[in-house]
Amino acid sequence: MANATLDLFRLDGKVALVTGAGKGIGEGIAYALADAGADVAILARTASDLSRVADGIRERGRQALEFPGDAMDASSLAAYVDAAVRELGGIDVVVNNAGGSNSKQFLDTTQEDLEWAFRFNVSSAFELTKLAVPHMLAAGGGAVVNIASVTGIETKRSTVSYGTAKAALVHMSRLMAADLAPRIRVNCVLPGAIETPSLKEFLSHLDPETRRIMVERTPMRRNGQPIDIAAAVLYFASPAASWVSGKILDVDGMAWPEFIPKNVPDLE
Repeated sequence: MANATLDLFRLDGKVALVTGAGKGIGEGIAYALADAGADVAILARTASDLSRVADGIRERGRQALEFPGDAMDASSLAAYVDAAVRELGGIDVVVNNAGGSNSKQFLDTTQEDLEWAFRFNVSSAFELTKLAVPHMLAAGGGAVVNIASVTGIETKRSTVSYGTAKAALVHMSRLMAADLAPRIRVNCVLPGAIETPSLKEFLSHLDPETRRIMVERTPMRRNGQPIDIAAAVLYFASPAASWVSGKILDVDGMAWPEFIPKNVPDLE
């Protein structure tokens, strides 16, 4: 007997776009959507990473489209959308996962740092969604999931460019949801400390005591895994969330705002 509730989380016959899909959170999202039955078009800068993730999608019995490209380049995004429609037959789900920035104190942050953070985290999501929407409407509707960060809603030192950009992405998600309703749902996931290759590299430079404090300041007593974010994305992307739009979900283990101790001196 079919399980009607679990069937709501299926994406059979759907096509999903996932940016920043070469590793970490994006890789986990691509696999989760494929597990749910979607064919997945993945974008990242490194061809070898894309090839590995595409193999993982195909091992799950789904089609994969590899597209090496830069999420900050509008022409690259346009070609990505065209390729997905041509090769996979349409677009039903968009996951704007590409993003990032550097860590600098306010007085060390330049105008260029701020503008770059906005291009990478906000403009790229805006551009890809705008390109994809006509195809989603042609398919009868769809879902957009933006990946922001808890840094976009919490106060942390040395994150002014990144946090400001992610805060903009959070609110843009709400505004997009209002404009695109009722045909297209838009929601936003805010990861905390997720054990991606980049976080592991960062943690390798911390002393054991700092790493201990980091976990201690997380009530769930562990760092997150990519699957924790992927599961939230799958919910928002699937019919299970058909009456949910404009919502922001932080997936962070209830971590304190300053869960990573930073020895940043007070301004004198």
